[in-house]
Amino acid sequence: MSTRDFVYEKFREFYSNPSFKLPTPVGFAQREFAFLLFRERIMARHKGFANTHALSNFLREHVPSDVYYSCAYYETPEAEMDKKGWAGADLVFDIDADHIPTRCKKIHDAWTCSNKSCGFSGKGITPETCPICGGVKFDVKSWPCDVCIDTARTEVRKLVDILEKDFGFEASEIRTFFSGHRGFHVQIENNSIRDLGAMGRREIIDYVSGTGLALFQKKNSQPKQKTSVKFFSLNNYGWNRRLKNGMRRFILNATKDDLKEIGLKGRIDVILQNRDRILRQCIEENRWDAIKGVGFETWMKIAEYVREMEAAKIDTVVTSDIHRLIRAENTLHGKTGLLKVEFPVSQLDEFDPFLEAVAFKEGKVRVLVSDAPEFRLAGQTFGPFQNKVMELPTAAAIMLICKDRAEVVT
Repeated sequence: MSTRDFVYEKFREFYSNPSFKLPTPVGFAQREFAFLLFRERIMARHKGFANTHALSNFLREHVPSDVYYSCAYYETPEAEMDKKGWAGADLVFDIDADHIPTRCKKIHDAWTCSNKSCGFSGKGITPETCPICGGVKFDVKSWPCDVCIDTARTEVRKLVDILEKDFGFEASEIRTFFSGHRGFHVQIENNSIRDLGAMGRREIIDYVSGTGLALFQKKNSQPKQKTSVKFFSLNNYGWNRRLKNGMRRFILNATKDDLKEIGLKGRIDVILQNRDRILRQCIEENRWDAIKGVGFETWMKIAEYVREMEAAKIDTVVTSDIHRLIRAENTLHGKTGLLKVEFPVSQLDEFDPFLEAVAFKEGKVRVLVSDAPEFRLAGQTFGPFQNKVMELPTAAAIMLICKDRAEVVT
C-alpha cells in the first residue's frame, strides 16, 4: 500500500465510522459545501445537501482530504456563484500562526525555492521573493507546535474581548474552533450581522485591528491665533479605553530596554523616575502634559506600540469575504489529520488541540521519517527524527505523512 493510499484508507474509515459526528451548521440546506478530493487533488465546489444523510453518503463515497462550507447562506447553494442568490453570511474570523511571526518558525518551518535551477532554502518565515533568483514560488514545510498554538490563542483572547466588550456580543453567540492546523476560527451566527456587506465587515476589521485611530486633537495655541498645535487625548470608551488600560500596564511594567525598543531614547529616565505620577496624573486624570519632558511625541510612540499589542491579528481577507468557504467542524484537516473541533469560549485557555483534536486513536504503523522536530500528540512526546524508521501510533504517523515528512514502510 502506498503512503497516499494508507492515508486515504484511514480517512475513509473515519468518515464511514457510525460515531463520526457530521457538521450541522445553522441553515444547513442553504450552505454551499466544497471538498478537496484526495485522489483527484481538485476542489469540488457548488455542492448543496438537503440533509446530513446526503452529506454522509458523499463523504463515504468520495473521501475528501478537506471539507468546507460557505459562511454565506444561499437560495440555491449548488448553482454557479452569480446565480446562488446570496441571503446573508456569518461573521467569521481566522487566526492562524501561519500569518503571525513566532520564534519557533526558525526551528520547525523550512522553505525551498521552487525554481529548479535555484533550489535555495532557508528556515523560518517564507520570504516574498527568493533572495537568490527572485522567484516567488516556494515549497514550504511547516509544523504546528505549542508556541504556534499559544500565540494564536492570545490573539483569539484579544478578539473575543473586543467582540464582547466593544460590540456587545454575548459569550453564547461566539463560537470558537480549533482549525485542525495552527490556529483558530471564531464564528458568529447572529441575525444582526447576517446582512452585513463587505464594506461593513471591513469596518469591523479596522476596529478589531485598531486601524485609523484618532489619538490626538488640535487646538489654537492662543485664542486669536489661526495656527493650532496637536495635543494627545484619549476618552474612556472603545479603543481609547483599551489604549489607556494598555498604556497603564506598559508604563507600570516597562524596563529601560522596553522603552528603548519603542524608540523613546532621551525620555527614558524621565518616565522611569516619574512612573507613579504618570500613572496617576496623565493616565488616570487625563492630564497628558503634566510631566515635563513627556509630551505629544512620547505619548504617540507609546500609544502606537500599545495599539499593536492590543489589536487582534486576524486574516482580514477571510472576514471581509461574504462568500468565504470555512473548514467544516468535526472534519479532518488534510495537512495534519487532526480534527476541526469546537469548544466553549470559556475554555479557550484550557483547550489542548494535541489531545482533544486527535482523530486516530488506535493502531501503529512503520514509517520512514525524513525529518521532524520534537512534538507531542495524544499524551506522548515524539522526535526529533532524522532519516529514521519508526513504528508510531497512527495519529503521529498520519501527521508526519500529511506534513510531507514521512512515508509508510512496507
